[in-house]
Amino acid sequence: MGKQTGFMEYARATNPWIDPLERIQNFNEFKVPLSDAERTCQAARCMDCGVPFCQSGMSFPSGATGCPLNNLIPEWNDMLYHGNYRHALARLLKRNSFPEFTGRVCPALCEAACTCGLNGQPVSCHDNELAIIETAFKNGWMQPNPPAVRSGKRVAVVGSGPSGLAAADRLNHRGHTVDVYERSDRPGGLLMYGIPNMKLDKSVVRRRLDLMEAEGVTFHTGVEVGRDISAEALLRDYDAVVICCGASKPRDLNVENRDADGVYFAVQFLKATTKSLLDSNFEDQKFIPVKGKNVVVVGGGDTGNDCVGTSIRLGCKSITQIEMMPCPPTERQPNNPWPYWPRVLKTDYGQQEAIAVFGHDPRIYETTVKALKKDADGKLCGATLVKLQRDPATGRMVEIPGREYDIECELLLIAAGFLGCEDFIASAFGVEKTPRGGVVTVSGTHGTAVPGLFTAGDMRRGQSLVVHAINEGRHAAKEVDDYLMGYTGLSN
Repeated sequence: MGKQTGFMEYARATNPWIDPLERIQNFNEFKVPLSDAERTCQAARCMDCGVPFCQSGMSFPSGATGCPLNNLIPEWNDMLYHGNYRHALARLLKRNSFPEFTGRVCPALCEAACTCGLNGQPVSCHDNELAIIETAFKNGWMQPNPPAVRSGKRVAVVGSGPSGLAAADRLNHRGHTVDVYERSDRPGGLLMYGIPNMKLDKSVVRRRLDLMEAEGVTFHTGVEVGRDISAEALLRDYDAVVICCGASKPRDLNVENRDADGVYFAVQFLKATTKSLLDSNFEDQKFIPVKGKNVVVVGGGDTGNDCVGTSIRLGCKSITQIEMMPCPPTERQPNNPWPYWPRVLKTDYGQQEAIAVFGHDPRIYETTVKALKKDADGKLCGATLVKLQRDPATGRMVEIPGREYDIECELLLIAAGFLGCEDFIASAFGVEKTPRGGVVTVSGTHGTAVPGLFTAGDMRRGQSLVVHAINEGRHAAKEVDDYLMGYTGLSN
């Protein structure tokens, strides 16, 4: 695939990023596409490796490897190298419903498993994928393609995040009539309000939603199922229902003065920021104020990083990101071999920006919040942090006595993960929850104990990546189609 000697002739190159001090002046996307000639060279690096781990999507007890969607990466890289973007697009869309999303926000599980990366630098699959789909939209190849024949079956999809959209898209193309219910004022779920605009411009999300609407999918916004419309009504009026409501129950902090004014969950903060940006370019002042404040972000993951980047753009005075676990190593360890995802230190865009603005990495490891402080008006004014160490007996991180210290803090953002789906939606549909907060399904399927009710995405598997959510939605759609028709023409 590609050019047989390409991986030896060309060095890896990725889409360059705008300088941190320049990009923090706005909320625009900051990655600059390579030229067509440069992209051809990057596609040429895809070697004829024989066993393409990049597309394997395999799970093992010790970890996972490759693209969960089983993207046909060597095939579309070969087409891209030969300049045949139309054929590359056809192979890309064969497995991936929304490459314009994964090409922006996926951490590139495929690249971690690339054979070329075993003894060198992996192929830039992530950026190549984005180049194919963006070329397709630019040239007008992504036109509405509604089904020629309708099945007469009606399906309700609850939630319009990546899993809900993937399920709706496939079921609609199969000929079923699909209604998507979304409680926010705009469809898109976390794609719209959970991921900042500089990572995924909302015009990209809107572009896909417009295409889906033109193909026959109907979106109902501002409707909260279980409150505005009953679960019983959906199960009665539709032939099948797919609930894709995410793992939106955030993990909280149980500390003194948690009720202080100035403590927010990360999703609250990110949604308010994006909504104000979209509604009025911040003129409505309905975002959570950050300017001039000392900000503490609890959580070292992607959401915490998004809070760092967003806080800097909104003018914070300082930013501190705390993480309970030790700092990861800078290189793979023996217990983390290729082709598994490398558990190594990653300095993402938000941390890069903090380094550029404040002169140091905002992350503090092996640390947690012990207590919060509030002033006479109930406003947050400080936080007491404490250092942690691993208990050799239990393996858990525990406080080190006498290692507490205070820092200034007027805004604290909790990005400590999620505890599964919200209780009310599970209760509304009469489904049980797993110990981790997901919806219980029949073993090995997306079907629940309720006839005609299916689930997908984070609501089923727990907090995860956009690429996993898309894969979940695609698999759920196949099961729904089989349930409705007695057979299915959909592949995984």
